[in-house]
Amino acid sequence: MVLCVFLCLAMGYLLGCIQTGFIIGKINHIDIRDYGSGNSGTTNTLRTLGKTAALLTFLGDSSKGLIAVNIARYILIPQFGGMAHEATLWLVTGFAVVIGHNFPFYLHFKGGKGIATTGGVIFAFDWRLGLLCLLIFSVVTGISKYVSLGSICMVLVIPFILYFSSPHDWQLVAVGCVFTAMAVWRHRANIGRLIHGTENKLGQKVKR
Repeated sequence: MVLCVFLCLAMGYLLGCIQTGFIIGKINHIDIRDYGSGNSGTTNTLRTLGKTAALLTFLGDSSKGLIAVNIARYILIPQFGGMAHEATLWLVTGFAVVIGHNFPFYLHFKGGKGIATTGGVIFAFDWRLGLLCLLIFSVVTGISKYVSLGSICMVLVIPFILYFSSPHDWQLVAVGCVFTAMAVWRHRANIGRLIHGTENKLGQKVKR
């Protein structure tokens, strides 16, 4: 069991370290982290390099969570004959991906904020919950024009949707709370700007 957990966490973290935005930035001869918010995620890529680069970044970052959870779910855990609380380990594996995305070891632990990756994890856990998270993000972002607000609202509901999808499974809810806490902490500067009305809206560009 310990070896299974270790393999899931290691695999998740290493997959998370693949920085799609950073790679796309390098293809365009820049370090995306030197612009805008300094993150290598979808929003900063959109503001710096445009829609196509942002779409590729989103697909790459969300796929990491999707792939890692499915590897744990269908390959690694079955190799050990299954285990109790498998669903919890799926999510824990997904959180390891988020940690890798946010803190890649080879980039001095300076990565993204993990929202697209978190979405991929939730979608792999249960596609219906993933679609619900996408809907919440899209509606809030579309109305407010603040990507950060949409992201925060999306992660805030994760513990609740996990509870209602698996009533009384408090381990799942606890892991969901960890996802939420990480995302809110990574957005602490955005929250400050939202409060003071200085947050950038969707569509604003970064000067290069």
